[in-house]
Amino acid sequence: MEQTYASGLMPLPLNLNLPNGSQMAVHAALLWGTGHLVLIDTGVPGQLDVIREALEQAGFSLEQLTHVIITHQDRDHIGSMPELIRAKAGKLEVLAHEAGIPYLAGEIPLIKSGVTAEPVKVDRALRDGDELPFGGGLLVVFTPGHTPDHISLYHPSSKTLISGDALVSSGGTLQPPEAKFTPDYALALQSVEKLAALDVETVITYHGGVCTGPVKERLKEIAAGK
Repeated sequence: MEQTYASGLMPLPLNLNLPNGSQMAVHAALLWGTGHLVLIDTGVPGQLDVIREALEQAGFSLEQLTHVIITHQDRDHIGSMPELIRAKAGKLEVLAHEAGIPYLAGEIPLIKSGVTAEPVKVDRALRDGDELPFGGGLLVVFTPGHTPDHISLYHPSSKTLISGDALVSSGGTLQPPEAKFTPDYALALQSVEKLAALDVETVITYHGGVCTGPVKERLKEIAAGK
């Protein structure tokens, strides 16, 4: 299909189905280029059909999915990854920061929930400053604080930041990470200061959606504790 002949990036809204019968709206992200289709984060467990439908609405298919990048270990980001791997019969590469691998492998409990994740093999350990070929080029930015393994992803050609939970947003305005879910808040603000040094025009926050406008100035304000 046409998307395989160009590269790009888009937010991928997911309406996650929660065990209590309610829904939670999040914004994953999708990158594509020749020979690859990459999903950033996978929602809570049990969302295979939700992800499949979202991909189809975006003009892709689950069969085209080649990679998953995990921004961090929280269950609402990693939950459906084992299902995706099974659905792809193992033909899906998983990338995550090196500090997150023991958690994703089920070797130690997840920090916040205390549960042990269903083990997943990470095919590539990411580090700060890694450059990935996805979507025409993607930069890994290590942004700990919300969790010790948290990464954000910067897409230089579109000046777009995929923030994971390093930032949230409300009403189209960037906000600091949620303090009650961020064990090392001071370190999280240092990570935002790092993001403020990038040339950013658009931010895709997992919780809250897409922010545009004077986001670079807002990043500096958040880093300063405002």
